[in-house]
Amino acid sequence: MTTRRASCTCGQLHLETTGEPVRVSVCHCLDCQRRTGSAFAAQARFHRDQVKGPEGQATTFTRVGESGGATVHSFCPVCGTTVFYTADDDDPPYTKDFLAITLGSFADPTFPAPTVSVYEVRRHPWVKVLEGMDAEHWD
Repeated sequence: MTTRRASCTCGQLHLETTGEPVRVSVCHCLDCQRRTGSAFAAQARFHRDQVKGPEGQATTFTRVGESGGATVHSFCPVCGTTVFYTADDDDPPYTKDFLAITLGSFADPTFPAPTVSVYEVRRHPWVKVLEGMDAEHWD
């Protein structure tokens, strides 16, 4: 079974996953753009049973997204890296039973590619993520 480690930049906040993610996605919403400082966010969702940790200190920030759902973002108070977040929704994989772990926290170029792209109406026109791939595309 595949085991992966995700951590913040300084390594203080980290966790370990086993098995494959339930879903790998990218989000183009304006909140994710602000949160990441990039044109989109990439994350992998794992059921909590697949996650060991987190270990280390985390600071949290709760926000209500464009969809109206609340997410609780956990980031390192030392280096500021967002490592994971939980969503407060009724539909898996958005319930609190799942963790969305930022793809960059794995620092693994061999990580499985995203299969879902959301809020594409907010996508910067120069972003070509998932273009031509067999993936779910949500406006």
